[in-house]
Amino acid sequence: MQPQAVWPGAQVVLRLPSGYHAVHEIKPNTTISLGKYGNFQCNFLIGRPYHYTYEILDQDSSTGSSGLRIVPPAELYSDIKDDEATTPEDLEEEDQAGTDGKGARAQFEILDQKGEVLLRTNRNIVDDARSQTMTMEEIEMLKAEGKGSGKDLIAKILDSHSALDQKTAFALAKYTLRKTKKYLRRFTVLPLDVPLLAKWIMTEKDASKTMELREETLALIGSWSNVHFMPPPVGEEQNLSDSIGQGRWLVVDETAGLLVAAAAERLGILHPRYQQETRPTETHVNGAVSLQSDDVIQSQSEVSQRPQPRPSIRRPTFASSNTITVVHANAQPNLSLLRYFGFDAANPAPSHPLTIHLKTISWLQLLQPEADNACTEPENVAPEVVQTWKSGKRSNYYRKRRRWERTVAVVSNTQHGGFDGLVIASPMSTPTILHHLVPLLRGAAQAVVYSPSIEPLVELADFYSTQRRVAYFNDPPAPEAMPTEDFPVNPTLLLAPTIQTISCRPWQVLPGRTHPLMTGKGGAEGYVFIATRVLPAEGGVEARGISKKRKGKVEDVGKEACESRSGKVMRVQDEEIMES
Repeated sequence: MQPQAVWPGAQVVLRLPSGYHAVHEIKPNTTISLGKYGNFQCNFLIGRPYHYTYEILDQDSSTGSSGLRIVPPAELYSDIKDDEATTPEDLEEEDQAGTDGKGARAQFEILDQKGEVLLRTNRNIVDDARSQTMTMEEIEMLKAEGKGSGKDLIAKILDSHSALDQKTAFALAKYTLRKTKKYLRRFTVLPLDVPLLAKWIMTEKDASKTMELREETLALIGSWSNVHFMPPPVGEEQNLSDSIGQGRWLVVDETAGLLVAAAAERLGILHPRYQQETRPTETHVNGAVSLQSDDVIQSQSEVSQRPQPRPSIRRPTFASSNTITVVHANAQPNLSLLRYFGFDAANPAPSHPLTIHLKTISWLQLLQPEADNACTEPENVAPEVVQTWKSGKRSNYYRKRRRWERTVAVVSNTQHGGFDGLVIASPMSTPTILHHLVPLLRGAAQAVVYSPSIEPLVELADFYSTQRRVAYFNDPPAPEAMPTEDFPVNPTLLLAPTIQTISCRPWQVLPGRTHPLMTGKGGAEGYVFIATRVLPAEGGVEARGISKKRKGKVEDVGKEACESRSGKVMRVQDEEIMES
């Protein structure tokens, strides 16, 4: 479950006035720098709820740091509450009212019935840099003074514009908004979740590392793969035969862990549990809340960072339900994006939920476990001999034994199959992946494949088409000969292949000026292949049923015994049945 407040060690997203996002880790007694907007101490955010908007105050000459002020909602939405809503119908009526014989003047102004100007257009405005009389040196000097959190600077820039009175209401609002995004020193604290992380990587980072996986496509994949939380089994310990239907998903992730994070968030095992710390005190100044740095944590020893429990000698065993098994091609899986959620795949913390719910297995361990050194059992030494060894040699021996036991347990559990779903996002050949992983799914499980382009998925849908299935039934190849050139996969294992896509494009919604935004970042559209796992019937199929009766033949329905409530047996004659 995602925490409701900011705690040490958490990753937070700071939404800036410019619309960009900055991801930072909350470390006590450190400073967060936001570039031209200023800097502040992390201690101001510890213990405070998310979704608050803060304003960076002027720098204190005595301490050399800037404070924060919580912006109240009344101040945030004052412009929206004061402005009157205008609909396209109102603008059309005003436009018709202005064309009452005024001719050329009505083309540049919206007039009322009395001829007074209601709204000017920007056809007469000539955009010239000389309209702004304030130079960049003066603006930089005002920014260096840092007074009023940027409000005074914005007001002076508007006052120094010589053609400000010629702008229309829309042009003036757009100009003011542009200067506000550039100079107002505010930010909003947001919790880091998978959709926001995907959007941040897609728009501001290298999207190729995640195969250009968008947030809406992640939602489509999670919906069709049916990833959801399953209640853990109650009672005695479950064996492999009882693990079917307990929320076990198979994932092939080449998106640096973004797909695993999306599945873990749906299972409720993504976010760690943070310790609650003391909130900073607050004072009310001019109707707003101002945070004081003297009452927050002052030293590293007084505040712990991320909760670090004492490491245990034996690693916890894996969970039997709500697990994610990642199949990878390298020595270690690439799950670097999970660090934003407090999980290190190389050295997992025992307290993190993913430590016991995330399993990793390589292709070599899955297909040929005898060829992998990690599946080879180390030398088994008698306990009496181990006790005579030195502590370093003894700990190394037990560490190798535990690593081998974990690897063998994951391989055995994966080869047993019975998974509830399969999710693939990999540049590898998809038919070769499905050839080995589809038999590990249980009946009615969903197989979902993501690809940035549609061509690989069209070819995959042809491999599971009805024509291929009919050809496979008419001339089935030998099982040891699979895969063949005509049948790269078994077309009888997946049913109803479908290709879908989704795209959420932001729009500008303004009266009379509604259109898609033209500043969005491009990239791959993204397509999803969906199919359902089926279990083919063994042996031949026989049709059974009641043959059709000839018309006019009276069926002998009489002479049947039926027991009444009193227990007596009654005989019903044919004539009585016909009469009724």
